[in-house]
This record gives sequence, structure tokens and C-alpha cells, in this order.
Amino acid sequence: MSLKLRSRTSIFIHDLLMVPLAWFAAYWFRFNLDVIPDEYFDSALLYLPVVIAIQVSAFWAFGLYRGVWRFSSMPDLVRIAKSVSAGIFFIAGFLFLYSRLEGLPRSVMPLYMLILLALLCIPRFVYRFWKERAFVERIGQRALIVGAGSAGEMLVRDLLSNANSGYIPVVFADDMPSKFRREIRGIRVAGAVEKLPDLIEQWEIEVVLIAVPSASDTQMRRIVEICEACDVPFQTLPSVKELLSVSVTKANLREVSIMDILGRDPVRLDWPRIQQNLHDKTILVTGGGGSIGSELCKQLAKVQPRKLIIFDQCEFNLYKINAELTKGFPQLLHLAVLGDVTDALAVEQVISGQHPDVIFHAAAYKHVPLLEGQVREAVHNNLIGTKTLAEAAISAGVQRFVLISTDKAVNPSNVMGATKRAAEILCQNLDKASVTRFTTVRFGNVLDSAGSVVPLFREQIRTGGPVTVTHPDITRYFMTIPEACQLIMQAEAVGKGGEVYVLDMGKPVKIVYLAEQMIRLSGKLPGKDIAIDFVGLRPGEKLYEELFHDEEQLMETGYSKLRLAKARIYDSDVWFKHIHELSQACQGLDQQRILGLLKQLVPEFKSAE
Repeated sequence: MSLKLRSRTSIFIHDLLMVPLAWFAAYWFRFNLDVIPDEYFDSALLYLPVVIAIQVSAFWAFGLYRGVWRFSSMPDLVRIAKSVSAGIFFIAGFLFLYSRLEGLPRSVMPLYMLILLALLCIPRFVYRFWKERAFVERIGQRALIVGAGSAGEMLVRDLLSNANSGYIPVVFADDMPSKFRREIRGIRVAGAVEKLPDLIEQWEIEVVLIAVPSASDTQMRRIVEICEACDVPFQTLPSVKELLSVSVTKANLREVSIMDILGRDPVRLDWPRIQQNLHDKTILVTGGGGSIGSELCKQLAKVQPRKLIIFDQCEFNLYKINAELTKGFPQLLHLAVLGDVTDALAVEQVISGQHPDVIFHAAAYKHVPLLEGQVREAVHNNLIGTKTLAEAAISAGVQRFVLISTDKAVNPSNVMGATKRAAEILCQNLDKASVTRFTTVRFGNVLDSAGSVVPLFREQIRTGGPVTVTHPDITRYFMTIPEACQLIMQAEAVGKGGEVYVLDMGKPVKIVYLAEQMIRLSGKLPGKDIAIDFVGLRPGEKLYEELFHDEEQLMETGYSKLRLAKARIYDSDVWFKHIHELSQACQGLDQQRILGLLKQLVPEFKSAE
């Protein structure tokens, strides 16, 4: 049977042999590297079995064989020191009781301790050094690591321990002056991030690895912009939030995405409260096949509901999310229902048949320019559909109803925003008149959602451009799809009924900046390789969006990124009279009448007409 050098048995044999070697070496040093006198040699030989038995027992007791030589570190050194010290204590105690230490010079014990420590530690760290510094066999790109913190150190350690990683870590760059000229794992911190172009040239760098998972969006933008100015590829580690459940390794490295540059601080959710509210509940998600709805279904699956019903009018989207849930959550009981929220019979059938406890209403038409010329369809789907669904929920005694709204509902300048604002008011009025708890969640643009600007820009870049931006000064709020869905669930958990929750979207981003960064991340230069054309504002489009109305005083909720907009009071009787008239008008095709009634419902709606 072959015995591997790094196996636990071979390490134990090594340590076992070191004990007698250290014991006799201590005597040898005591007598000035000369011949050990016979009487002392006989004593040493007599005591050796006791020394070996006690010392080896101490090795096992202190867990010397739980570690791996290749990854020997300070905790291993501490364990060795403790086991040697404990061994000496018990050896000395036993020999004192046995023979009053006769034939044992006083200097032997401390010499034995020092020699044994050296014989145990040095081979371990030499082996590790040899494994990590075997550059002769290492092939790969010369890498500069941005960030000399714990993530950078773990990344370098992983690269050094894997000869086939494809990267050779050469040098660090970090903005903390106290780290300059220091070495981490033998790799020098050569300068600040600003010096990246010079460092790349000086050290012949072929790739930059960004290891700053705690960087804010502003810091990440700066690092990426500096990297973009250097003619070398660059990759990054995920954010702290993404790394919470995994360790930092080469496998975590990925291309820098637009979400890194427009990134946001991690959302801190009250998962126990969300779990308590939604666990073992029957949940209905309308528009469950869309960008927001499908991600919401996947997030809800994690809280283990009793049953999840996905309701959508798009057959392909419904098929896709149903397949994803079947594969990703095989234990989840779920049902895919093809239907339209404006179809009262279909809505009543699914609610009365499945008895949902909670409804998340994500179904909506949302494309602003397209809906400007189709007022009837926008009103019928976004408002009348919400009314149909909400009234069916009240009739069936559904406990909670969450409307997913948009920042375009604030001071709307387009039909889409006006219909969503009308749906918000509807839910606030229904909350006062029913036992069903109605809550509204309002947020801005969601990165990479269907119909959003990111997939459009990506396709335009793929085909060689130009990238079309409506106006050089236009700005929008952005957040990721998972973050939006998680905050929707948080709002549902804390809402008492009638509230409009506003998600803190951070700072607005210029769309032209977004376009430039996406072009650069594709390896091209904006204005040179890919043109940016300004095509003018589209019908109903504003230069900037707002998250709350001037009369909606924002209040804290005790949860990060979740704000409460104080609801404005409306005369319910008058408002319900207007919505009844609007519903009747939708039975015809008079666009102007429908638009006029919509403006009565939402007085702040200022259309271009």
C-alpha cells in the first residue's frame, strides 16, 4: 500500500519520529554536541517510551491531524505549541514522581521543547511554501490584484495553491497607504489604484482581478473606469451579499457587469418576519411569468409556501417559470394558470378555487410610448384589471393584497403612470372598505427586466450600434430584480393596510452614462467603435422620475431602503363613481373620453395632449 506524503498517517509517522529525535538532540546539545555520557544516555533511553507515549497523546488531544500541511497556518502553529507545552508538563510531572528526575539535566526539557517545535513546524511550512511557490510548473496570465484586504488575500492564496488556476498573482494595488511596500503571501503591495496604468506597464500585467467585494457603487465605478483606461482585461469578485455563503476562490471571478457599476448596498431583510408571514400560505402571483413576477415566484419558493399559484396571460412565460420552479424547487407545490386579470370569470375561478391567503399583483402593461396611443388597453389592463382582481379577492376573503406599482405613478406625464396611480388610489380606498389588507409597493426601473433599456442597449451594441439615448440629461433610478422582489416581500410583511411603500432607489443614474459603461464593458469605445445617438424624448417620457409626490411625506419604517409615503385622502364615493364611468367607457372605443375620465381620477396627470 503506497503512503502519500500528505496523508494523515504519514504526518503522524513524521511527528512520531520527531519525538525521539528531539529528545536525544536535547541531551546532545546539553553536552555541547559531544558524546552523551553513558549514565545520562541510559536515563534518556529509559525515559523515551514515557516521553513518546505522553507526547503523542498530546498531539492527538490537541488535534494536530485535523489540519492539512498544504494549508498550514497560524492556528496550526498554535496547536503545535499547545501540544508540545502540555506534553512537557505531563512528562516532567510523571518523571518527577517516578524518579525525582534522576539522570535528567534541568536544561534538557526546555531544549527538547524548542527542538521539537522546530522539527514539527519547519517541515509543515516548507511543504506549504513549496506547494504555493512552485512557479516552475505554473502557467497563466500575470495578474494584478486590486484590493489587498481579506478578499484579496484569500484570492491570492487560492491562486497560489492551484498551479492550474490560469493566473499568476504578481502584485497588489490598494488605496490604503499603510499597506504600501508590504507583502501579502509574498506578493507586494506596489501602489494605489490610481497608479494602475504604471503598475501594469512596470510589472508586465496581462489581467486585472478586482477583489473588493465591499466596494460601494461609487468606488466600483472609479475602479472600473481606471481599468477601462488600461488596455488589459479585468474581472471582479461578486459583492459581499453574493459571497456570504461561499468562500473567495478563482471560481468566483467573473466579468464585470453593469450591475457592479450601478450596484447598491446590500439589502438587509427581516427574513424571520417574512418567513412568519408567508410560510405555509397559499400565494397567488399575477403576471408571474414576467421579469418581476418570475423572480418574485422564485423568492417566494424559498419561504416554503403551502402552495404557489402563477397566473399569467403569456403562455411561453408561464411555461418557462413553471419549468424553472419544477427544476429548482422540486418539493414546492405550485400551479401554473393561463389567464387574464381583466377576465372576471377566470379571476373568480382561480381565487375561489385555490383560496389564496396572499395575492401579489404584478400583472401590468408597462411600455410607456406604446401605451400612449392605446389608452383603452392601458386603462383596461392596469386599472380595470386591478379592480377586477381586488374585488374578487375581497369577495373570497383574501387576507392580503400587494399591488406592485412604479415611480411613473408620481406626477404622471404618461398614460402608463396615470393608470398605475389610479390603481394605487383604488387599493387605498378598497382597504378602508374591506377586511382584505391592501398594500402598495412603488419602485423605479429594474435592471435587465423585459422591455427595459439594458437589454435594448445590449442588442444595439451586439449589432454594432448606434446606441440610442433619448436625451443627454435623462436620468432614471435603477435596482436589481432580486432586490426589488425581496423588498416587495418585506413591505408585505410590515404593511398594516392602505400604505404606499416606496423603495429607496439610491441616486438616479444618467442613461448616457449607462450606455457608455455598457459599451466599454463590451470591449469597445463609446463614440469611436459604437456611436451614441440622441433621438429625443419619446411620447409621455420625462427627463427624470420621482419616487413620491410633494404631499406624500416620507416616513421611516425601521427597515433599510423601505420608506412609507403618507397616503393622500380621496373622497371614496366620488372616486368610485368616476372609476365606474371609466369602466363603462372601456366597453367602447372612445379614446378621448377614456383619457378625460382618467384625468378626473388622477388630477396630477399632465399628458402631452
